[in-house]
Amino acid sequence: MGSPALRHEGRTWVGMSRETDRRYRSGMIRKATIADAPRITEVRQAVRENRLSPGSVPRAADTARWLYENGTFWVWEQDGAVQGFSAADPRDGTIFALFVHPDYEGRGIGRALLPLACEDLRRAGHAVARLTTEPGSRAERFYRLNGWTDKGREKDETVFERPLGTG
Repeated sequence: MGSPALRHEGRTWVGMSRETDRRYRSGMIRKATIADAPRITEVRQAVRENRLSPGSVPRAADTARWLYENGTFWVWEQDGAVQGFSAADPRDGTIFALFVHPDYEGRGIGRALLPLACEDLRRAGHAVARLTTEPGSRAERFYRLNGWTDKGREKDETVFERPLGTG
């Protein structure tokens, strides 16, 4: 989100360099289906940081189930499988998920998926997106570098917010 707004027109990403566009061409963003749920779970469990604690698994599973039925998971598909995903919870204005499989990190996949989840929140009427992440993680640095504001700590996590555009 700190980079220019990205939008897909046909087979071209508008708002990014040719070099970055080439990296994106090998992947595809689409809305997830329930058939993607097992792979999304695999990606979520493969991450090195922001791992789910055993106590948070039931709540995360309930939210994911609700989002599959009522919201949108955005997925990055490459090499025949989902390699990253994002999702927003329109009930409370939060970014529920932004995860990329470790083998696909550093390719701009998260940067491409996050604006889609933010747009889902904006369309649901939220003026601000909110999320939490593990302090000192690469994700924390990612959000800082991409214009998110640190709002403090909550339950041992860093809380970030970012205003959502109106257009």
